[in-house]
Amino acid sequence: MSGHSKWATIKRKKAVTDARRGKMFTQIIKEITIAAKMGGGDLGSNPRLRLAVDKAKANNMPADNIKRAIMKGTGELPGVAYEDVMYEGYGPGGVALIIESVTDNKNRTVSEIRHILERSGGKFGASGSVAWMFHKKGRIRTPKGSLSEDDMLGIILDAGADDLKSDGDSFEVITSPETFEPVKKALEAKGIKIEEAELELVPENTVKVEGADAEKVLKLMETLEEHDDTQHVYANFDIDEKVLANFGG
Repeated sequence: MSGHSKWATIKRKKAVTDARRGKMFTQIIKEITIAAKMGGGDLGSNPRLRLAVDKAKANNMPADNIKRAIMKGTGELPGVAYEDVMYEGYGPGGVALIIESVTDNKNRTVSEIRHILERSGGKFGASGSVAWMFHKKGRIRTPKGSLSEDDMLGIILDAGADDLKSDGDSFEVITSPETFEPVKKALEAKGIKIEEAELELVPENTVKVEGADAEKVLKLMETLEEHDDTQHVYANFDIDEKVLANFGG
């Protein structure tokens, strides 16, 4: 498992505060709105919207909130005009970073992200400077329950998945972007609960970061993730799992 994946797993295991839950709801609403704006309000023909709505439901977002976000995206209700933006840069220790944001003011957001990076010992990068180091993958997390690893492999490989990883009491299924939906549907057809399903950027290679730089990278990750316009932050660091587990603890 890559450093960033371990970071995501450890964060997930920590208690989710009300403030963090509020941030998550804001992220999801923005994603639903822009997905509806880009591809229309029909879940059947808009995979991005369907994924965002599934995430909203998994986090117990009220149906009315979901409906309003879709209608704002399609223009049926007045709302903020959001745009997708992606920023690239480097953190301490030469760690490559991609920050995906949804914003109503690109000038403000780029200025604030640049400031966060420079203040943390990183630097803002030009478009394309680090994107080539990452590729898109699907990741689906399910509880193990009574399902054996062989049973799980049988289901997901038949549907076109790339890999299966075991993480404590969960399975993590890795897919290509093209097989993400078929694998997800195959799991749902078997009545397997899906705890998390995301399309995300995965680094081709990782950079080992230790000592003071490791602490700086993790603080930078937290600061970037807490920014109001941030949807996702991807990085190629490899930091010792004990350091990750102890950070902020």
